[in-house]
Amino acid sequence: MGTWGSGNFDSDPAHEHLTMIVDRLVDEVAEVMAADDPVQLEPDEYWGVAIPCNLELVCALYDAGYVADRMPAAEVVEGWKQTFVGVWERTIDGLGPSEEWKRERRAILVATFDRMARACTEAAR
Repeated sequence: MGTWGSGNFDSDPAHEHLTMIVDRLVDEVAEVMAADDPVQLEPDEYWGVAIPCNLELVCALYDAGYVADRMPAAEVVEGWKQTFVGVWERTIDGLGPSEEWKRERRAILVATFDRMARACTEAAR
């Protein structure tokens, strides 16, 4: 077992734990996206809410300097974004949001996927 500092993630077991958490978050997104079931991605469905949350959590960990060993390729994340945002755009009007909220929410969704893609690119270096 290696320890290289006094921080919460500065040991082999802690790093392994972090990797397991990040892998779980990313694997959940990958599994839902691979299922090719657009209904799961609709904005009022669980994964329509949870996928951006998972990506935000991974990005927050990355931004804090806690890089996981395995991140998806940025191109994969870009594909996820196209699929996810496409479903969102086709279904959001059925929920009756205001135009302002739709613009703001869409911008946040796109920024979240873009942020994840950047983190994946940087982590691959």
